[in-house]
Amino acid sequence: MDAFLVATGIVALAEIGDKTQLLAFLLAARFRRPLPIILGIFVATLLNHAFAAAVGALVSELLGPSVMRWVLGLSFLAMAIWALIPDHVDEADAALPKLGVFMTTLLAFFLAEMGDKTQVATVALAARYTEIAAVVAGTTLGMMIANVPAVLFGERIANKIPLGLVHGIAAVIFMGLGMATLMGAGNGYGF
Repeated sequence: MDAFLVATGIVALAEIGDKTQLLAFLLAARFRRPLPIILGIFVATLLNHAFAAAVGALVSELLGPSVMRWVLGLSFLAMAIWALIPDHVDEADAALPKLGVFMTTLLAFFLAEMGDKTQVATVALAARYTEIAAVVAGTTLGMMIANVPAVLFGERIANKIPLGLVHGIAAVIFMGLGMATLMGAGNGYGF
């Protein structure tokens, strides 16, 4: 349950103001069809985060416990810094293929999530926790918590969210996880 709750909270906070959330705003404004957009985001996130979790589990198996502790601890600290850097959508990111609303959303979201901070967080969380399904479910739920309101309410909520505060909270959580991991809090998990 810890893996699910931590993954949900971290990704929901990290996604606020992230480029994929900005993409969700763009898709909602362009297509004005929330259901296929939300379904596309869900499927893209599930596929992307399942892949990321598999990578995290593999990395965890390949590295020894002491090396893994350092890699994870430093990764979480790097994520804390990265969470403080605001994202934006480039024109290249905004060039959407014309494959229907669902497929356009699925492809655009899947590709935008590659190497994104929430995907990297999923890799780290899957390496940290042994409950891979809980991590994927949590990170996917976190993405949906952040992106469904973006699709449904768009600009009405975008201007009311204090992004600096949300990014600061996410950074503190990542920093806490990094410090706890480096200080041996993951020993019960084999690290």
